Amino acid sequence: MKLAGKTALITGGGTGIGRGVALAFAREGCRVAVAGRRQAPLEETAKLADEGAILFRCVDIAARESCQELIVWALEQLGSVDILVNSAGTNVVARSMAEIDPADWDRILAVNATGAFNCIHGVLPQMRARGDGVIINVSSVAGKRAVLLGGVSYNASKFAMTALGTSVALEERHNGIRVTNIYPGEVNTPLLDFRPVPVSDEHKASILQPEDVAEAALLVATLPPRANIPELVIKPTVQEWA
Repeated sequence: MKLAGKTALITGGGTGIGRGVALAFAREGCRVAVAGRRQAPLEETAKLADEGAILFRCVDIAARESCQELIVWALEQLGSVDILVNSAGTNVVARSMAEIDPADWDRILAVNATGAFNCIHGVLPQMRARGDGVIINVSSVAGKRAVLLGGVSYNASKFAMTALGTSVALEERHNGIRVTNIYPGEVNTPLLDFRPVPVSDEHKASILQPEDVAEAALLVATLPPRANIPELVIKPTVQEWA
């Protein structure tokens, strides 16, 4: 098993990419803790793995105190957090500059960008102490190129995550900490329910599935300590990228 003896904390682990990564890591022998806002999806993720392989806890990663409590819990349960996967994210239907509610701007930035900061800030001390650690930020192609489809707040939040991950990588590389920003294209996750135009089943079947992105995360997590992939773009074959 490629991740035997390793531990991972995965946010947004109740659905979508976060669930896919959690299941992929658990199958490779990793002890996994997943976190998210709603308990029922987290429980479902845990049930999909071998008994005891995936632990779960409800958290609001945008709230610093809640996130700090999550890190303390994860360290108590796992002993260490060898791998952090920031997969929690959100968006809204009314996402253009002309339509967006400023309160939604605040919330999306708080979850997608500040939430990732809170988790990284929380796990770094014990990674530094060990001289080892992997941080995987599940961003979006919207974090490399602003696109109309993502909307102003989502694009801004993902660009912020890109800069956050790049900055931490630069600062922490001599401490043995490797950071990777993964930029998925369209993925069939519950976030599609927030699209301004409903997505057909045919389109959902043609784009990336959560397990596809999970394989990319698994590649990153299983590299030897001397190797790091700073950025990884993964997209549906049918999606443009030029």
